[in-house]
Amino acid sequence: MPKHKRHGQASILSDRDFLDIKKNLKNPRDRLVIDILNYTGERIGAVLKLQICDVFLSPLKGETNESITFRAATRKADTKGVRRTRQLPVHPELKLALKGYQPHLDLNSPWLFPGKDRAKSLTPQAFDLNLRHALAEAKLSHKGISTHSFRRSLITRLHELGFDIRLIQEITGHQDLKALQRYVEVSPERVKHAIASL
Repeated sequence: MPKHKRHGQASILSDRDFLDIKKNLKNPRDRLVIDILNYTGERIGAVLKLQICDVFLSPLKGETNESITFRAATRKADTKGVRRTRQLPVHPELKLALKGYQPHLDLNSPWLFPGKDRAKSLTPQAFDLNLRHALAEAKLSHKGISTHSFRRSLITRLHELGFDIRLIQEITGHQDLKALQRYVEVSPERVKHAIASL
């Protein structure tokens, strides 16, 4: 996705942007992918490597786990090359999305999002093509939105809601606070509000 006007940073999504993107994604799989991105702030690579058992307690009944598990092997390594498993509680809206997706599960594959070859998961490149198409349909291509926008948006929303940076770090799995702070976007409106509060 083009980010050159954003100085290398993916855009923050508004609620309207998210809904417009979701409406223009043509299949339930892609809509669930962005729901998971939106409610967990995980990177696309780890989301697409989710296995059914990482999310569902009983896939046949549509029963979800209390937490979603992103396995260490699927996550980005820290600066020392260490990968860590990350577990997050399943948001109620995400739980509903997962239950709605249950009829679309391919139980002949371990992957929540299998690729054309059911033995492999959907690739980030394949998903990105679908996202680009949805962005074009929603007339949002010019905004610098990418799969990483969902991560930046979650972090910024949590910060705007007043959650401290250490709690956000625990949620996102960042090992480095400096790296995490680069994700937080401060709007001009918040700056005005802060100054007016003095």
